[in-house]
Amino acid sequence: MTDPLLTELLDLALEAARRAGALLRDGRPDDLAVAKTKSSPIDVVTEMDIAAEKLITGFLAEHRPQDGFLGEEGASSPGTSGIRWVIDPLDGTVNYLYGLPTWAVSIAAERDGVTVAGVVEAPMRGETYRAVLGGGAYTGDRRLAVRPSPPFDQALLGTGFGYVQSRRAHQADVAQRVIPRVRDIRRGGSAAIDLCDVAAGRLDAYYERGLNPWDLAAGALIAREAGALTGGRPGEPESGELTLAASPGLFGPLQELLEELGAWHD
Repeated sequence: MTDPLLTELLDLALEAARRAGALLRDGRPDDLAVAKTKSSPIDVVTEMDIAAEKLITGFLAEHRPQDGFLGEEGASSPGTSGIRWVIDPLDGTVNYLYGLPTWAVSIAAERDGVTVAGVVEAPMRGETYRAVLGGGAYTGDRRLAVRPSPPFDQALLGTGFGYVQSRRAHQADVAQRVIPRVRDIRRGGSAAIDLCDVAAGRLDAYYERGLNPWDLAAGALIAREAGALTGGRPGEPESGELTLAASPGLFGPLQELLEELGAWHD
């Protein structure tokens, strides 16, 4: 039987993500202004980004005032219920700024530190990905499943690059050494969508260093519920040091290769 709490959390996340996605899609001004910079001038946070997080936290707090929050744009409170919402109001900010379609709203709910519900809303794709712990992953009525693992040299990988130049240079070096060993590499610009693409069988695997909890919380749950393995360095969970999601037959070989190449270094 489905846990009523998980159903409630998923329903709230779906509605909050839908509202934020509509705000971002329909309210994007032609002269989109930059409110401030993040880690470097390339990595920007927009007025719409901030507005979307306020919409999400306001909606969730109205329905569950005792819950905590961890949001990319500064929402942080411990709460008293044991539930914490982990929110990326706009994953793929640079894509959004440039009018590219690969951006998403990512909302996850943690219970006592374990992610139990996740939603990734991709408005320009017209897709909403969702999962609850132990309940599978879906988009619309379609249950998601990872692609059967191909031979390693036929794997299509996704990855991403940080916005600090020293890290980008090392990530580019790692990618240069990975790409001759696989079918090809894609760089979409949204970690949340990349993780969902693993879940949907559009990528065989995805890896990246430097992700934050809000980048990966919902997408990693969706990937796992679709049959992917997720983690970081050997024996470690996914984290800012390294995040990896792959179909089961590729996870170990890719993790070993990334360890050999020092993908977790800056």
